[in-house]
Parts: sequence; C-alpha cells; structure tokens
Amino acid sequence: MIIVIFIAGAIEASQSSLLKIWKKKVADISVFETNIRFIGGLLAAYALTGDKMYVQKATDVANILLPAFETPTGIPYALVNPVSGRSHNWDWTNGGFSILSEFGSLQLEFDYLSQLTQNFIYSSKVSRIREVVLSVKTDDGLYPNYLHPKSGKWGPKHVSVGALGDSFYEYLLKSWIRSGKNDTVYKEMYDLALKSIKKYLLRYSRQNHLAYFIELKGKREVHKMDHLACFIVGLLALEALNENDIKRRSDTLKLAEEIANTCHESYIRTATGIGPESFRFTNDIEGMAISDKEKYYILRPEVIEGWFYLWRVTGKNKYREWCWVAAKNIEKYCRTTGGYSGIKNVYNAEVVHDDVQQSFVIAETFKYLYLTFSNDSIMPLNEWVFNTEAHAFPIIT
Repeated sequence: MIIVIFIAGAIEASQSSLLKIWKKKVADISVFETNIRFIGGLLAAYALTGDKMYVQKATDVANILLPAFETPTGIPYALVNPVSGRSHNWDWTNGGFSILSEFGSLQLEFDYLSQLTQNFIYSSKVSRIREVVLSVKTDDGLYPNYLHPKSGKWGPKHVSVGALGDSFYEYLLKSWIRSGKNDTVYKEMYDLALKSIKKYLLRYSRQNHLAYFIELKGKREVHKMDHLACFIVGLLALEALNENDIKRRSDTLKLAEEIANTCHESYIRTATGIGPESFRFTNDIEGMAISDKEKYYILRPEVIEGWFYLWRVTGKNKYREWCWVAAKNIEKYCRTTGGYSGIKNVYNAEVVHDDVQQSFVIAETFKYLYLTFSNDSIMPLNEWVFNTEAHAFPIIT
C-alpha cells in the first residue's frame, strides 16, 4: 500500500499510512510472506524516499526471522514465532520439507538489506541457501519443490513453475539483474533451469496449439497451469529485455508472447472475463478449469503482470488493451461496497464473492495496472527490479 502511494506521487499522503510493526505476536508467521511483503515493502519505501526509518524497521523484522535459519543445512524453516523464535515447517508438507519458492525467494530483500546496513549476516544467510541448492544434484536440471532442511536432500519429485516453485526462478534472474549483472552465478542457475523447463515442461495444446507448462509429479505429467504460473510471461519478457544475443532474445520473447496468449485465453473463455485459479488441457478441454476448486479468482496479479512486462518490452498495444479489459472486469465483478473481493466461480456472471480483499490486489494487481497506463519513465525496468510482491528495488550501478 505504501509503495503504491509513493509511485503514484502522493508521498505526503503516505505519512498517515505508515506500516505498523508488531514485535509481539503469539501466532507463528511465514518467513516467506513476511519477507516479501513487510521487509520488501519497507526497503522499497526507503528506496523511494531515502527515509532511513524504513531500513531500521526492515532490520527489526529481518532479525525476527533469523531463528528460522538455524537448521543443520541453513535452509530455513517456513514458520517462526516472533516471540520465542521457535521455527518449524508447514504440517502439510509431509516429512518436514521446506518449499522451493519460499526459501528460494529471500535473496533480493536480504542482499539489499545487507547493502544498506553493511551488516552481512543477512546476505550470508541467503548465500548459504544458494550453496546448498548448488551442491544437491537434480534430475535433468529440474528443481523439485521440496528440500529437507536437516538432510539437505530433495523430496518427492514434484516440479512446477506455478505454486511451490514459481518465485524461485523469478529471483534467480532478478538477483542477477539487481546486482548490475555482476553476480553471474544466479544467471547461470537461471539459464540452466529455464533450459530444462523449456525442454521437459513446455507443451502445446492439440486444439489450438496453445503453449503451456505442465507439472511433473514423479513420472506423471499433470497438464494444468496455475494462474500463478502466468508470472513466467513477465519473467521471460524481462529475460529478453536483458539478453544481448539477438536469436535468444527473439526466441525468449516469442515464448513469452505465446504463454501470454494462453493466459489471455484462460480469461476470455469465462463468463466474467477473469481467469480461474488454474486451468487444464486434455483431449476435450483447453485452457479451462475443471473442478469447482479451480474456478475461483482471488484478485491475483500474475496475468496482468505478464502483460505489463510485455507492453514495456514490445510496445504492442494489445497488451495494454488486455490489461484495460481485465481492469474493467475486476471493477465490474470484484468491486464491493467495502473494497474488492475475490469471486468463487469465474464461469458464472452472477458472481458470489468470497468477502476477502487480498493485500496483493493493491501491492501488485493495481500497481501493475497503474504502471501499464503510466509513462515508461515511471519505474523504468533498466533502473528498478520488482520483488515477487511488486516492491521496487534499485538496480546496482
């Protein structure tokens, strides 16, 4: 919320909206969510204002998370108690595994915090994570979604660019970019990962040749894409923007646009013009949700985020048009008297709201819409990199 206000130019108004930090809370907190939302938001607020108070608050929050890293491998647990420091993983991971997208999405914030404070305990924590990931062999260059923080071994082979995997790959590329392209290890990891993803996960539908990425569960292929997985459109566009090789840039951008079209199809095939939580590809179904558990929309940003990046990179007006249509549909079907709400079935124009306004609708969905219709000189992509919650950090020059 703070960062949206700053980017929109209403800096003075933000003074009444300063983020409050609760140091005492009985419930456990998510290391990942606290990092990307709170630490990321506070560091971005500093980057945009120069007010060192935000750095101090980010430091306070980061220190609360540090006990989660006290594992035999240095791979952090998912949850930490802010008072006792007791840490553990989600019960549902079966076996005490840490999640790839969670422990792999910390370095942008922790490295930036160390840069600002000159306290390198934070960067050392994420450097250790990278060492462990590099030391553990993977099958076919694909990273499973689970790694055990005690043994340092991969869990069951479940590979996805959607839930549980997504932002790990995002942070590989963005960490290289934010370093001023000096940290080439992250770029090498990204290149190897994307090569394997394209080789083993990329598929095209039989009906209309729509590009999509499958999930792997062991040897079983799951022909499903999450709304979350549409983030890869923006990632590929950002890769293309920073690619010097002309052919590779062209190929990467082509794939980004193909996946963007698939995500667009998932939107226009619904009654609301808003895409579902996930959509499938079978002999009979193309780009649509099957079960009721997949038909909801909780104000997610990833599809709009991808179109924003493609607008910036290609200048093709259709991506702005797609964003505008999506914005109007969100306004039509998700707006309520008290804000914005998710909807339970995007295939029914008589919407039923879930009565929840997710914080990322402001931090991400609306921010990317705002930037899509703003001048490209606002948050230029050669000067800023966005974390996975769309908080902006300056690129090192």
